[in-house]
Amino acid sequence: MSEPLLSVSNLRVDFVTNAGRARVLDHVNLSLKTGEIVGLVGESGSGKTTLARAILGILPANAARIESGEIWFEGRDLLKSPAEIVARDVRGRRITFVPQDPFTSFNPVFSIGSQIMEIMRWKSPDARPNRRNWWQRYPRERRRADLARVLELLRIVQLPDPEAILAKYPHEVSGGQRQRLMIAMALATEARLIIADEPTTALDVTIQAQILKLLRRLTSERGVSVLFATHDLGAAHEICDRVVVMYAGQEVESAPASVFFRAPAHPYTESLLASLPSRERGIRGIPGEIPVLVDPPAGCRFHPRCGRASDACRRIRPEVSAPVPGHEVRCYHPLVRRPTEVHS
Repeated sequence: MSEPLLSVSNLRVDFVTNAGRARVLDHVNLSLKTGEIVGLVGESGSGKTTLARAILGILPANAARIESGEIWFEGRDLLKSPAEIVARDVRGRRITFVPQDPFTSFNPVFSIGSQIMEIMRWKSPDARPNRRNWWQRYPRERRRADLARVLELLRIVQLPDPEAILAKYPHEVSGGQRQRLMIAMALATEARLIIADEPTTALDVTIQAQILKLLRRLTSERGVSVLFATHDLGAAHEICDRVVVMYAGQEVESAPASVFFRAPAHPYTESLLASLPSRERGIRGIPGEIPVLVDPPAGCRFHPRCGRASDACRRIRPEVSAPVPGHEVRCYHPLVRRPTEVHS
């Protein structure tokens, strides 16, 4: 089997707060293969955005502390690589980012075209920036080639009249168009991995469906991998090949999307899926509250809200087990399913 494109191993991240150290990520593990779309799901505060920012290397330096772990990407441990190398060769080039809110993603006082071309100046596949030539002008020949690449991508993401779009200011285009622009920008540098953090939250349902369909098609055609952080299980069902569930800074389950939605193994995943509104059962929540991460519970952090918890759950975090191949869960009392329930 080939090595994963991205592999996060035993990553622990603490945040320094006035109340003490918050253990925001607790020895998290995650892997992602080339061409795969992995959904990162969980309630607000589960650590999805912190994990995405740790991979990108943009955690707040004055508060975040990476205590342990490894982040391997294309055979390189990003945590041990020099920060300037990661900033120059990886972030914004090999790994790109689609943010949550398209309305605050652009500077309102500059045209869309000027902002995109400024990114291309430094992160274009043809750019070779280094300390010696950072001050040099944008070569005219390369700028023409980069502009042609950007216009082609705007057509691919189905934006009408790309030349006119580039001349506009951010307030002159809709939210859906802005999110398409963000996807085009993420693809413009020929990235291998796109991290999308709640990319459809600020959009209406019709535009959400269009964006998800577009992202799925483009990643399939270009062989790009996507880490798709979301609290919207419907979006995860629509686009993801595999789903990883996080709770209070711990990953608790990982499964192919088809298995995940039919046969969850962790009690938290079952509760999360049961909280989806339906005509038969209405709206139901998960009893209890997410723990305070300054003083989180020992063992499995879900045990105060779990009806299946035992003494072992309260003391020691469960190791990974596999109910079926490719389906991993951290639980002493996983939900047992018959094979027909899983694969039907």
